[in-house]
Amino acid sequence: MSLRLRAVRALVLLVGFYLMGAVLLAAMAVFDWLAVTRLFSRVVEFQGAVLAVTALVAVAILRGMFSFLRAGRLGPVPHAVPVTPEEQPELWEQVNAAAEASGEAPPDELYLTAEVNAGVAEQSRLLGLLPGRRRMLLGVPLLAGLTVPRLRAVLAHEFGHYANLDARLGGVTMRGRQAVLHTVKVFSQGTTRLHYVIGSLYVGYARMFLRTSQSMARHQELAADQLAARHAGRDATAAALRALPVLHAAHAHYLEAYAGMGGPLGALPPVGEIHGGFRRLIAARPGERLAALSAGQRPPRPHRYNSHPPTAERLAAIEKLPSDDRDDVSADDPAALTLLRDPDRLFAALEARTLTPGAAALRRLSWDDLVMARAVADAEGWSRPLRLAVARALRTAAQGTAVRGTDKTPAGRGARARDAALEGEGTDTGLPGLEEVLDAFDGGLLWMDVADRMPKPPQAARLTGASARNFIRPRIFDGLAGMVHLRLASTGQATPDIAWSGRPGLALPAEWEKGMDDALDAAVADVPDTAPLRALLGGTPGPSA
Repeated sequence: MSLRLRAVRALVLLVGFYLMGAVLLAAMAVFDWLAVTRLFSRVVEFQGAVLAVTALVAVAILRGMFSFLRAGRLGPVPHAVPVTPEEQPELWEQVNAAAEASGEAPPDELYLTAEVNAGVAEQSRLLGLLPGRRRMLLGVPLLAGLTVPRLRAVLAHEFGHYANLDARLGGVTMRGRQAVLHTVKVFSQGTTRLHYVIGSLYVGYARMFLRTSQSMARHQELAADQLAARHAGRDATAAALRALPVLHAAHAHYLEAYAGMGGPLGALPPVGEIHGGFRRLIAARPGERLAALSAGQRPPRPHRYNSHPPTAERLAAIEKLPSDDRDDVSADDPAALTLLRDPDRLFAALEARTLTPGAAALRRLSWDDLVMARAVADAEGWSRPLRLAVARALRTAAQGTAVRGTDKTPAGRGARARDAALEGEGTDTGLPGLEEVLDAFDGGLLWMDVADRMPKPPQAARLTGASARNFIRPRIFDGLAGMVHLRLASTGQATPDIAWSGRPGLALPAEWEKGMDDALDAAVADVPDTAPLRALLGGTPGPSA
C-alpha cells in the first residue's frame, strides 16, 4: 500500500473516532437541553440525575479522545538502561549497519531491557506524517540467546518497520487503537445503562478498526522479514525467528527456577545475577537441550486481531527466498552478548532499575549458598508433615490410648490439645529425628496410625485399604526423602549444585544417588523394611535430621 493510501486510511480512522465522539457529545447536549426545558422542566430532581449521568458519560468520551493525543508521546523508560555509542560501540555498530541497510537513520536512543523482545517507537508529528525522535528497545535475554548474525536479523526487522513507515504512519493507527480501547475500558467500568449503550458503540468501532488495520499490519511484518533476510541472510533470519519461542520458554524457566529461587527465603542471587545468570543457563544448554524447555508447551493462542502473521507463514515466506553465501552457522558464530562491553556492570544497572525498593533491600547470597538454603528449606517443608504425624502417633502409643483417641475422654481431649500446640509451634523442637521415624515404621505405626495423621484433602480421607495407602505413600516418601536430605546436608555430605544444565538442588554422594530411591521405597512399602535405608545411614554419622 502506498504512503498516500496509508495516510488517507489513518486520517479516515482518526476522523471517524473524533466524529463519533463529537456526535455523541452533541446528542447528549441536546438531550440535556430537552430534559431541562421540556421533559423534566418541573422536576428538579430528575434534571439533576440526568445531568449527572450525561456528565459522567461525556467525561469518559473526552478521556478517550484526549488519550489519542497522549498515545504518541515517548515517555520515560524506567525499567531499562540507556546505552550510548561511546559506551557500547560494538552494539551500536550493528544497530547502525541495520539502519544503513534499510536506508533509515539510526535511533536517537537505545535502551537495554530485561525482556525477550525488541521494538522501535517514534514520537511522530503531524499524525505520523513527519518523523520525530526515535527509540529502540533491545532485550538483554536476546543478546544472551542469539548469535551475532541472528541479532542482525532482529535489528534489520525492526528497522524494516521504520523503512515501511510503520513507526510513523502505523503510529496513527496504533494511537487510534489505544484511544479506542482506552475508551472501551472506561465505559466497561461504568455503572449506568447509558455507559453500556455508548460503550457498545465504541466496541463496534474498535472491532472495525482492528479488522481494517490487521491486513496492513501483517503485510508490514512480512516486509520487515524480507528486509531482515536481505541484510542478515535468509538462514540467519529464519533461525532467529525459530529461536524466539525457545528463548521465551528458557527465560521463563530461568526466572522461576533460578532468579526466583530465593523468593520464599527473602533472598536474592548475587548483584547482577538476577538477569546475568540467564547467560549461564544458555551456555550450559546448547541446541536441543535448550529447545527441550519448550517441548510439550502449547503455543499461546493468537488473538483474532493479532498484527503478526503466524510464525509458520513468516518462515515459509523467508524460506522461499534464494539461498546466499551467508548460511547460518550457529555453532561457530559468537553470541550477541559478546558485543557488550563490561556486561556485568550492565546487568547490575538493569537489576537496579527493575527491582522494587523492597526487593532491592533483600539479602544477597551466592548461587551455592542460595541453592543450599532453598534445598534445606524445601526439605524441611517436605519432612515436617511426616514428623508431626510420627510425633502424634508416638505420643498416642506412649499413652496407651486407641488410635486417634476420642474427643469425649479427658485423655483424648488432652492429646488433641497437645497435637494442636505441637503444630502451632512453627518449629521442629521436639519432633522426632530420622532414626526415631524409622523405629516407628519398624514398630508397625506407619500404616496403623502415622498414615492416617498425614494431611490429605477431604475426598482422600474417605479412602480405605490399598487405595488409602497408595494415595498417601508418595507424601510419606517425600517426607522421608526430605529428612535424608537434611541429614546429608547437616553432615556436609550433600553439596549445592546449581545445575545450569538441569535443575538446582543437592548433589548427593554416589552411594545415595544409586540406592536412595530403592531404600525409600522399601521403607514405605506395605510391609516397611528400613534395613536398606539404615545401611546407607550407617556411613552417615551426625546429628538427627
